[in-house]
This record gives sequence, structure tokens and C-alpha cells, in this order.
Amino acid sequence: MRKHPIRTALSIITAVTVASGAVALGSAAPASAYFGEAEISPIESDISEKPWAGVDVSSGASTADLAIDQDDGTAWMADGTSADQWLTLDLGGAYDNVRKVEVVFPDAGAVYQYVVESSTDGGSWEVIADHSANHQPGRGSVDLFTQPGTRFVRVAFTGASPGATLGISELSVYNYLRDDLILGADASWVDNDVAEGRNYWVSPNEEDPGAGPHLLDVLQDRGLEYIRLRVFNEPRSESSGDVLPVPYQGPERTLEVAEWIKAERDMGLGIDFHYADSWADPAKQPKPRAWAELEFDDLTQAVYDYTYDNVGQLIEQGTTPDKVAIGNEIINGFMYGSEAALIGTTDPPYFRDQPEIYQSQPGGGLLWEYWGSEDPEEQRLYEEAWDRFTTLSAAGVQAVRDVSADHGEDIDVEAHIATGRGDKALEFWDQYLTRLNAKGADPDVLAHSYYPEWHGSPDHIEGTLNAVAAAHPDYKIDIAETSYPASGGGGAPMPNSTYPRTVQGQADALQHVFRIANDIPNNQGAGVLAWEPARWQSMFTAVPGMTQTWEPNASIDVFNKSHATHVVEDTVYTGAQVGGEVALPDSVEGMTMADGSNEPLLVEWDPVPDGATDTAGRVTVHGSTEYGSVTAVIDVVDTNAALDCDRVITGRHTGPLTVTEGVTCLDGATVSGPVSVRAGASLQADGAVIGGPVRADGAAVAVICDSRISGPVTLSGTSSVTIGNPVLGCGPNTINGPVTVNRTHGWNVIAGNTISGPLSCSENAEPPVNNASTNTVSGPKSLQCRDL
Repeated sequence: MRKHPIRTALSIITAVTVASGAVALGSAAPASAYFGEAEISPIESDISEKPWAGVDVSSGASTADLAIDQDDGTAWMADGTSADQWLTLDLGGAYDNVRKVEVVFPDAGAVYQYVVESSTDGGSWEVIADHSANHQPGRGSVDLFTQPGTRFVRVAFTGASPGATLGISELSVYNYLRDDLILGADASWVDNDVAEGRNYWVSPNEEDPGAGPHLLDVLQDRGLEYIRLRVFNEPRSESSGDVLPVPYQGPERTLEVAEWIKAERDMGLGIDFHYADSWADPAKQPKPRAWAELEFDDLTQAVYDYTYDNVGQLIEQGTTPDKVAIGNEIINGFMYGSEAALIGTTDPPYFRDQPEIYQSQPGGGLLWEYWGSEDPEEQRLYEEAWDRFTTLSAAGVQAVRDVSADHGEDIDVEAHIATGRGDKALEFWDQYLTRLNAKGADPDVLAHSYYPEWHGSPDHIEGTLNAVAAAHPDYKIDIAETSYPASGGGGAPMPNSTYPRTVQGQADALQHVFRIANDIPNNQGAGVLAWEPARWQSMFTAVPGMTQTWEPNASIDVFNKSHATHVVEDTVYTGAQVGGEVALPDSVEGMTMADGSNEPLLVEWDPVPDGATDTAGRVTVHGSTEYGSVTAVIDVVDTNAALDCDRVITGRHTGPLTVTEGVTCLDGATVSGPVSVRAGASLQADGAVIGGPVRADGAAVAVICDSRISGPVTLSGTSSVTIGNPVLGCGPNTINGPVTVNRTHGWNVIAGNTISGPLSCSENAEPPVNNASTNTVSGPKSLQCRDL
């Protein structure tokens, strides 16, 4: 879309910088007791940037998208000058933890009056902030609010200073990490860690080393709340297929490790059944040896019995899992059998070398190479493979449902895939859920692995997850595995990533994944698990001189520093004229996330630099509060926004003047005779001398500045009225006669004037204001003008 330039009086930018804390607290300070350094700020995400966000407007639809294009040099422009305009941002779904709205307007030096509202359904609205009484120039505002389930945010204009462009340059709505988004890890190797005598400490080089030496103690201390355990049926060597001497990650060992997690530490517990004796992933899904030669119906029963029995044992020992995954990374199916010859898989070696055993009976492998085939035989094979796969899956799902019900528990069921192709993911879930539902089974969570080197950029996986969420809104979405290295490759980013392989890059990459899950509309994102953070692309570093001892990288704090404790009104927009004074507020609003309460926060501002208003431009001044930094954005203008004149009269005009259309400007003119303004037309008088009454009926805008009028002034049904307004450079007037202002729809200022006669105002949408410039009136001030 062609960008629509906006009018601006800015010609220079001046910046004053002061170091201060994060805007949304937690702390952004580097961790010092760990290996390396990482600055980690709480997650704050602008949902208006997302491709699923959209806008609706009262007018000017051709420029509407410019209000959310992340460029405040462009803007949505409403049609006409009527203040009855609005823009609604649709976030694409409900959000429970959006807390901040920022709106930026097109014109520097203008005054905007408006109301910011939120809604869960687009029908009923709650006021976030009412700026309808604003009379100070400033290009925008930041407002804080709490409304779980917010989907829509609307900015509705109630008025604007004369000449202001009605529109919005940017509307941003910020989302923060939800408390119910689970952050944890698959730490299945903790069983090996304990057996091998590996020690983990938060600060092993300190006098008080903190949590440790058990890995789970360190993870819990650093903010991880959930641990997933993979389960092999009968753990075997991936190369030889021989039974391992110690059955790590087998069912019996899983029972013990589950007690470490649940009984001893009260952490969340996930169980990830591989339904294999060794690694199961998209490249290999071998059947367990004990099931390899079973006929298909018996295999289905074995899946049910095994799942029921193992989950039952976990429940009975008091370690009920919170979630159970039926298979691991099952994008290509699982428990491969005779169909492997068509799939073409050759791993693991024992599966390849013993086809008479492992490939003797049908299994649950999928035949993606026949997806979309027009060959009837290939399509038949494709459909049959899906039927077998979902029959086995349904057996696992039903086993969890049955054992949960039999013990009075409520355990979530997860299906978990890994793919870099969005179309394949959508086809998988469409086929899987349709067929599973037809068999009377249904999971709760649709989980995905995400490793950039295999699955694409963060933007790509975000697009895939949101397409899946939109297609299947009744399910939660998990990122069941992710990781990012802190070293290697000379620090160069991993493929499909922009983050360096450093401790800081590791923190930033992981936090980006947290943000992706948290930003899925309708709060469908359920959680993110780092995969084996002490072993794979590790978040730990061996401590020199200390045998079998590891300390966390500073990036480990991404789990506990990604939550905001407070949100601050972090930007203040104001204006000043060239040569004028800059006034900054003593306080801004701060919100406590835990209860949604707001309180004023005192601001300690840096000094405004000398000469800040000597020339037109933008000045930024930084300040700090108890809970974060603040920036004042000061637009310095030569003149404030004014009407664009269609007709300009200077010098002397003899006889009556009737304005029938457009904008007529009296620039130092002398008019002998009455002035009348017809419906829809506008008048701007600056330094004029008018010998006769001034009357406007249904006019669009009437602006009278620094003028002398001999005769009454009667303005009725006008959309916008200004009779003097020194705060915006509209000088006071001298009026010899009564002044009557009735039925004004929007902007209404009568300030600083000397009026020889009564001043009467009635039936205006809002009472006129004087912006602290009292009018001197020789007659009575009545009705809505009595306080002017």
C-alpha cells in the first residue's frame, strides 16, 4: 500500500539520554553470579504488529492499515472534519494480559480529544481512558488497563483543535506474559545426572552457592515450574538394539524420577511416551521390540494396556502427571511396521537390520509421499495409513481418559509433532483430529517442537502455530521442545535465526519463543519447554577446577525475568511552541500486575537541555520512576495546527461577507459589514477587524483569534468553536457586543477575551473551557459559560 505522508512541523530531533531500568519490571540488570552475562527484560509484545490483527474505521478505509504499520510517519486519515470518527483495532482473538495502549496522532502541535475503550466482543465497551477534556498539545498518550478477554480496542474522537488532522499514526496494544503460560523443560536425563554424580549449583563459586546440587533444585529455583519425562518401553541401544544395562528413561526409572519432581518438589509433571525402545522422532519411529510382531489389533490393545498401566502406576504412587503425550514428534506417524518399506526409513540400525521382526506387521507410519496423489491406489494407501495411525493414537488417548476417570483425576492429553512446513502441519492436524474424533477420542493440547535449524525462522513457526490455532480453536497449543546454543560457530546465529550463539543470544532466542506462545490469540498458547537444558545446547557451563560441577548460564533467568511485575506509562507526549517553556508532569501511572491496581509514580526527570525550544523539532527527555523508565516526547512547533484556507482575505473588504463553502481566512483583514457562515463552511479570523455582527449557523469550524469585532457574535450548531485560546497561540479578542455559543458538537474554547456584553452558552455537547485564561465580561456569564 502506498504510504500516506502526514503533515509535520518537525525538522530536527534532539535526544537526552539517561540510564534507567526496564519499563515493565522484573529487572533487566545483567545476572552476575552465573556464567556469562545476559540482560533480560520482561516480555512486552505489540499485538498490533501481528499479521492477524486488523482495523475497522468510521471513514478513510483506504489508509486504515497505516495506523498499525509501525511507522508513525504514516497515518490513517479520516474523511472530512467531523469529530465523530473512530478506529477499532481487532487483536484477532481474546487476550487476558494486554495491559497497555499507546496511540500516536498525525499532527505535532495539535490537541486531540478522544476516548480509548476496550471490548471482549465488539458490542459492549469499557472505557480505558477518557481524554475528551484534553486541551494540551501532544501527539499521543499511553494508558494502562486490565480487562481479561480483550479482543477489541477503539479510539473514538470527541474533538480536536482547529486544523488538526483527524487520524491515527500508530495504535499499539501491548501483551505481557501470562501467569498460566507454563515454562519448563524436558529434563529426562536428570536420572543419568544423579547416577553419574553430576552437581549443579546456582552460584558454585560463591560462599553461599544457592540451590543445588540436584539439577531439579536449580531449575525450580530459577523459575522452571514443569518437567517433562520421556519414556522408552524397554530402553535399548539405538545402534545394536540391545537392552541397556541401566534402563534410564524406562517405566520403572520414570516412577522414581516422577517422585523427585512431584512428591519432593511439587513441580508440574509431563509424561512423553515414545512407544519405542529408543529415540522416536520424525526420522525414526521404531516399534518396541515386544510389540514388533503383534498383529495390528493386538498392537492397538498393547498401546492401550501399556498406557493405562503406566499412568495408573504414576497416579497410585501420588505422582499424577499433569499431561501425557501420546507419542513423540509424530508428524510422520509412529510405531513403524511393514509400511516402512514405502516410507523409505532406514533408522535406527536395528530396525533396518531386522526387518523380519520390526517390519513384519503393519504399524502407524504415514505415507506422506502419497499426499495429494491422483493415483487411486496411492490415495487408498495414504488413507489406510492414516486410519492405522489414528487407531493406535486413539488407543493411547482413551487409555489416559479411562485411567484418569477410574482414579478421579483430570489429566490433559497431548499430541506432539515437529515440522518446518506449515501446510504439512495443517494437513496433519486436520486428518488427525477428524479421524481421532470419529473414533471417539480427542486430545487437549496440540504440541510442536521448534528448533530454528530444522523448523525455520521464529516468524515462520509463529505463522504455523497461529494457523493451527485458528483452524482448531478448541485446543491449546504447546511448544513442547525448543532450545538455542550459547556457544559454537564463532558466535554466528543458527540457521534461520538472527540471534548470536552467545549467552545473551540464548536468552533472547528462548524469550522470543515464549513470546510466540504467549501471543497466540484466545490465550491458546499453553506453555514452552526447553529440551534438556543441562545437556543439549546447554544452558549450563562446567566450572573450572570443580569436578563434575556445572553452573547455569546467565540466560537461565529468562524463565523468571520474563514476567512483568509492574507496567509503567512509559511515554509522555507533550508540545511546546518555539521559544516557549516545556512543562513535564510530576508523575505517571504505574500498574501492579498482580492485582491490576494503578497508582501515580513520581518521575525524576533529566533536565530539559538549554535551547530545547529554540527551533522546531522533537526533543526527548528521559526520566525514571520506582518501577521503570519514562520518556517525554516534546514536539516543538513554530505554529500550532491551523485550518487550510481555501480563500484568504487581506486588507479591506467592504460590505457583508457570506461564507458559503470551504474555509475562508481573514488574515489581518478589515471587514465593514456583517459576517455570516453557512452550514458546512468554516471561518478563521486572525488579527481581523470586523464592523458588524458575526453569525454562524451549522458551520463546520469557527476560529476567531486576536480580532476586534463590533457587534454580537452568535455561533449555533457549529462543529468546532475557538474564540481565543492563548495556550495554542490564538490571541484573545475584543468583542463589543454579546457572545452566544449554542449546540456546539465538539471542540469548544472561549478563552482570554474582553467582551462588552453578556456571554451565554447552552446545549453544547461539552461546556466551553477557557484553558486557564479567564474572559473579562461586562455582562452576565450564564448557563454553560458561567465559569469562564
